[in-house]
Amino acid sequence: MENMQTINVLLTREQIEERAKEIGKQISEEYAGKSVYLIGTLKGAVMWMADIMKNLEIDTEIDFVVASSYGSGTSTSGVVKIKKDLDGDIYDKNVIIIEDIVDTGTTLHFLKKYLADRNPKSLKICTLLDKPSRRLVEMEADYVGFSIENLFVIGYGLDYDQKYRNLPYVGYLEG
Repeated sequence: MENMQTINVLLTREQIEERAKEIGKQISEEYAGKSVYLIGTLKGAVMWMADIMKNLEIDTEIDFVVASSYGSGTSTSGVVKIKKDLDGDIYDKNVIIIEDIVDTGTTLHFLKKYLADRNPKSLKICTLLDKPSRRLVEMEADYVGFSIENLFVIGYGLDYDQKYRNLPYVGYLEG
């Protein structure tokens, strides 16, 4: 990368894939004989969503939404906007929002209420990363890959100004 910062590995690909297997098994058991409708939050959740999907042993539909409270910086703007809505109908479906990180909780709080208004049968959240120390609103995920400290993380779908999403691990910048 052009700005020669050191990237420290926080979670390896293997750790993430193993945790996705565990969560996939849990979801498959909880929804045995039923189907789930996964909603990935773009762009950050793509890699995590793929890992969860690969480990589900139940009927699965997928869709995507773009909801953002971030600008191009590292802190939330506090204003949530839906930039891309769902293509499908979630009425009476078992919906699981797949998120890359629950940070302040602002975006996810908004998104959960926004989707709940469409009357899904159930609505849960599965996040790769949870950063509870930054929470500004009451928000908890039902399935958490990893709880982390207050680091600005990149990789595995997470970006810094649209860079680093392709890293096969979660890391944080130093320098």
